Amino acid sequence: MSAEITIYNPESLGEPLGQYTHVTRVKADEFLFIAGMLSADKSGAIIGIDDFDAQAMQVFRNIEAALASAGATFANVVQFTTYLVHSQDIPKFMEFRLREFPKLFPDGKYPPNTMLMVDRLVQEPFLVEVQVVAAI
Repeated sequence: MSAEITIYNPESLGEPLGQYTHVTRVKADEFLFIAGMLSADKSGAIIGIDDFDAQAMQVFRNIEAALASAGATFANVVQFTTYLVHSQDIPKFMEFRLREFPKLFPDGKYPPNTMLMVDRLVQEPFLVEVQVVAAI
């Protein structure tokens, strides 16, 4: 059985404030819990020091690789948790999502996302980290 994933906004809630949906309902045999991805490449080098967009691109490349390792794609994602170091980067993250999410989610159904501001990530140069739950 492959996962049955329904992403929707209940009529009883207002429209989301960005590219996410309020609810994901899942029936699945298996879940993937992917640790927060950073902008380090396979060798551990930090991609995009002082460049939020470059870091976000690498983060989502890393998420894609983690999903692929289990035979999954972005279509299997049921939830994101996003950590930002600077509140000033919120508009940059929203712009990134406006540009990239239609490519990653061509059906226009964007998984729920919780965004948190943190003091810092594991190393000072990192600006964004994204954790993922997927169903397969």
